[in-house]
Amino acid sequence: MAVLLGACATGPGTGPDARAPMIGPTQRLALPRPADLGRSVEAAQLITARRGGDTFVFEGHVSVTPERFTLVGLDTLGRRAMTVTWTDAGVEVETAPWLPDGVRPGAMLADLVVLYWPDAVVRKALAPAGAELAADATSRTVRADGQDLLRARYGWTVGGPWTGTLTYANLAWGYEIEVQSQEQGQ
Repeated sequence: MAVLLGACATGPGTGPDARAPMIGPTQRLALPRPADLGRSVEAAQLITARRGGDTFVFEGHVSVTPERFTLVGLDTLGRRAMTVTWTDAGVEVETAPWLPDGVRPGAMLADLVVLYWPDAVVRKALAPAGAELAADATSRTVRADGQDLLRARYGWTVGGPWTGTLTYANLAWGYEIEVQSQEQGQ
């Protein structure tokens, strides 16, 4: 997991701080607030990541309340690889000692915000980076400087955006992700 996640989240050369919410190597997301999601969520996700010829499957647990966002990533052995906690006070990241320095939890946080927060909130968060959001009921695309940074397709069930399938390509960082998500309590 560490090798693929590191490859997923880093760009060429020395990258930004691992805590920075980056949607691309030069595009910093202006984080909204966890409350801007507009509801509380508890979800379990099975994530398949691909970059080049490498594929890795891992588990994510997402918890969002108006006060706090938490992402816990587990490897296939059930070991905690990382915990990302985001509050109005900022972002805190805890990583396992075996996780490479190249893993960028902030980029993962940025992806989650862009993919799940309401359109108006995402547009405002992208504006300082000079990026724009095009969205409809089944897809989202983020563009900056005339280039697509991220393309997503949703396969949600009636339960909404936290239950179903999501596929996306973060073209800026060079990886593809498939997420099977189940909101807890649904």
